[in-house]
Amino acid sequence: MNLEKLKLRLQQPLPGKLAQDRMISRLITLPTEVPDSAKVSAVLIVFLNKNDTWHIVYIQRAIDGHAHSGQIGFPGGKQEKFDSNLRATALREAQEEIGIVSNAVEIIGQLSSLYIPVSNFNVYPFVAVASSTFNYRLQASEVARVLEVPVSTLINEEIKTTFKLTAADHRFIRSVPAYQLEADAILWGATAMITAELEQILLDCF
Repeated sequence: MNLEKLKLRLQQPLPGKLAQDRMISRLITLPTEVPDSAKVSAVLIVFLNKNDTWHIVYIQRAIDGHAHSGQIGFPGGKQEKFDSNLRATALREAQEEIGIVSNAVEIIGQLSSLYIPVSNFNVYPFVAVASSTFNYRLQASEVARVLEVPVSTLINEEIKTTFKLTAADHRFIRSVPAYQLEADAILWGATAMITAELEQILLDCF
């Protein structure tokens, strides 16, 4: 991956919904407009150069019974009144959840926002580059583990798969598109849709 190409590509028109919908798995029909009641949130997509290989930082959320319990995602969360803007939200949440301090990363752009009907969140993804590797400090109540996924893995078509979505009573609902990031790490849902747009941008940077 060429970092300078990535920075330039993020300043150009984004792939948006066409790319996101390649990994769509909505259980609730998307409204024509984001409702006024939607909560605003931000996530941080961190690029990390480790052993001369670019990685992307994901987290696995703790199993807590909430809407995204146990799922793979990006560090992030709801905007609070004291956040000066959504960039500040993304940076604060990354520090709270996995210990990434704001001065250790440089935000280089944004991806398209994504509305999630099941949790009524409108998510704004920010893309950042780390200045060094991290000593993660996990907020155990929210994060089970960190995954550092090589960019070369993410853009490999062979990791595309399907996930058998089930209800709380283990009743099969349907199969949804997913990324097999690791043997025990299936990425699906809203973060997979955000990742699909990111993947398209990355393919333009090689």
